[in-house]
Amino acid sequence: MKLVKMSMVAALLVGSSAFAIDNVKVDGNANLFYSTSDHTEAIDMFDKAGAIGQASLGLGISADLTESVSAGAHLTALSTLGLEGQLVGGVWEGTNGTDDYFWFDQAWLAATAGKTTAQVGRMALDTPLVFTESWSIAQNTFEAAVVVNQDLPDTTLVGAYVGGSNGGFVGQATRTVIAPVNANGTTNFSQFYKGAFAAGVVNNSIEDVTLQAWYYDATQVVQAYWLQADVEIEGISFGAQYTAQEANGASTQSAYALELGYEMKDKFAVAVAYSAVGDETDGLGNVGANLAASGQSKLYTEAWWAYGVVSAVDTTAITVEAEVPVEGIADFGAYYTMADNGAANNAGDLTELTLTASRSYGALDATLAYINTTEDGGDAYNMLQAYLTLNF
Repeated sequence: MKLVKMSMVAALLVGSSAFAIDNVKVDGNANLFYSTSDHTEAIDMFDKAGAIGQASLGLGISADLTESVSAGAHLTALSTLGLEGQLVGGVWEGTNGTDDYFWFDQAWLAATAGKTTAQVGRMALDTPLVFTESWSIAQNTFEAAVVVNQDLPDTTLVGAYVGGSNGGFVGQATRTVIAPVNANGTTNFSQFYKGAFAAGVVNNSIEDVTLQAWYYDATQVVQAYWLQADVEIEGISFGAQYTAQEANGASTQSAYALELGYEMKDKFAVAVAYSAVGDETDGLGNVGANLAASGQSKLYTEAWWAYGVVSAVDTTAITVEAEVPVEGIADFGAYYTMADNGAANNAGDLTELTLTASRSYGALDATLAYINTTEDGGDAYNMLQAYLTLNF
């Protein structure tokens, strides 16, 4: 669910969690995703020209090699299952819609000494400005070295070097896909800028308060930092974010976001958020966006589907979200985003309303989504999506 926000360090520690496991651990999932849209006048809903569909299989394995050293790997395979050209006109990932692909998106080695864990290899990351995106049927990952230390009370220190990534910028309909593979079936890993360094600190010394500070340096390309504070007291939550980025010596661009929410456990959760991005136009195009892949951001106002708009230069945005679980039926969500692009940005305005219904049937997770979008003052268009995930 969108209101449930993963700790920005959690994914960094996922690989090293195998230290507590004596036996080999094998897990994975199978996915079938479908989306259809009437985003142009010439295309009706359910026309194959406006639909994309694909299946994927993920298989992961991790094991302790010694008392303090572990290793893991994850394989992802993509297939159209013959849908391409029959029921859909495109796929979620990959630039060739007729071939199958498979590749190792994770392959890492990790070691622990005291309260320090080091992990090196190909892995998922989850930091404010460099992170693995999970919206698509395949995920972008990184070739990196990460060190996490928790010697200080209530404090996590993170240092990382990122050398490679399989994130991409391939356009698909109204969305930018991650494109972890090329049309010839080879993996799309390449150098991440000219190598990038990241350092972060997460502190929970104050009860019910989480403070974060991160700094990034992609040598000779971009320097950035991210500050965030989140407070949660008796169901009431408040968050504040600030980020500033400078690219190639250009003017420093900044963005901030605020969020206020309330959750009554097992009943409902609501939140409203506001963000504003500066109007400097000679630097990065999206302030606070993922430096690795589609332009998705960790800003509180990020849209459910049209990623990259709220983080565009000279943009203010408001989101209103509500989630209601109905026992025995489904978990329902409603997400509204309105983004206003100023004169310094020609990306256009955005209004997006998304309604979702999700339910689990044992190991099977199912989600249906309806999205109504208006871009740059044009006519509204509709999108229907179905997500099926079998976990094992």
